[in-house]
Amino acid sequence: MGNVQAGRVTAVSRDGEHRFSKGVTDVITLLAGLGVEGDAHAGTTVQHRSRVAADPTRPNLRQVHLIHSELHDELHEQGFGVGPGELGENITTRGLGLLDPPRGTRLHLGSEAVIEVTGLRNPCAQINAFQPGLLKALTPRDVDGNVVRKAGIMSVVLVGGQVRVGDPIAVEVPPQPWRALERV
Repeated sequence: MGNVQAGRVTAVSRDGEHRFSKGVTDVITLLAGLGVEGDAHAGTTVQHRSRVAADPTRPNLRQVHLIHSELHDELHEQGFGVGPGELGENITTRGLGLLDPPRGTRLHLGSEAVIEVTGLRNPCAQINAFQPGLLKALTPRDVDGNVVRKAGIMSVVLVGGQVRVGDPIAVEVPPQPWRALERV
């Protein structure tokens, strides 16, 4: 299946420290196999503090975090004030069904960078310290009582390159059978 133009980058963010939110910047550089240059979550093995404590040798499947700006819109309608980078994402998108593609989908960002989707972000209670009630808004339950994770997707960098606001995003879906995204 060929690449399909699907959306655009609306913001890019990074932070060299382990803080909840990341600062918005003009450009980020993705490094193959590592993540975002200068970001605290870059590395070949897990970098999230809770995961390092559990097993620091596990591969880092959370090198780059993406959130769709449509989620920001939805949260604003519910009374939350959330902007790009504030939920810890590196790349904010628009016009892309970000939670829909199967695991292994490749996203071509701009003219160089390629990332592979590894799964859904599993938000933690730390989100409620940012804004009370936000965790529940990001993890509602469906009619069967299953948690629906809306806090974006995680990915690894296959091909490095710079990513800027306005860059197009093309989607390359893997061959079937497809595997649904699960939390990582």
